[in-house]
Amino acid sequence: MRTFDNTFKTRFQSSVGKWVMKFLYGTSRWDIRGTEHYLTLLENKQSVIISCWHSHLLSPFMHLSGKQYYAMIGTHRDGEIISRIGHKLGWHLLRGSSSKRGTAVFIEMMNVLKRPPALVAITPDGPKGPPRVPKPGVIRAAQKTGAFIVPVAVHSTRNWTFVNWDTFYVEKPFGTIFIEYGAPILFNEKTNLNQCEKELINGMNKTENSNLQYANQQDI
Repeated sequence: MRTFDNTFKTRFQSSVGKWVMKFLYGTSRWDIRGTEHYLTLLENKQSVIISCWHSHLLSPFMHLSGKQYYAMIGTHRDGEIISRIGHKLGWHLLRGSSSKRGTAVFIEMMNVLKRPPALVAITPDGPKGPPRVPKPGVIRAAQKTGAFIVPVAVHSTRNWTFVNWDTFYVEKPFGTIFIEYGAPILFNEKTNLNQCEKELINGMNKTENSNLQYANQQDI
């Protein structure tokens, strides 16, 4: 009985969650720049990894929905709800993390990326952190498949924050969401993992700073 209740509860929460997300993000004004950085690669039959810090995953999740792209989601209960919402919104979900189903989901991601053009969205520091520290999987996948990593940054004028191991942002309605997709990063397979990590963090930080500077210049 308990399993049924939990399953019903998860299904109910995901159904409601879909419409809540559509309301929150559908009533916001979007200011999006840099989409050419991943669209051009896809048009040229390249595979792309969209890299977003865990704290800001919901805005790219909504912006890229409905296009049959792939996303990696953890196996924890919150991940189950997000996965169900994502399925309803047109995502293909890869379930796993570094702590559970790590090897299996890594192979699944590799198989997707090896069939270009493909786009996989991932939070390199999720699902348990530490925040803003990429795990090796995203870098190794990019190195082994030749996929480009496109960093993405988010800034919103109205949001709620929830704090656990990370500060997680949920956008409030009727605000403005600024998203910037940064310059693609391509790793050489022989480059040291630590060097790749530094390059990815620098790319993420550069995109975030550019997006924040742009947002601060707007008359909102």
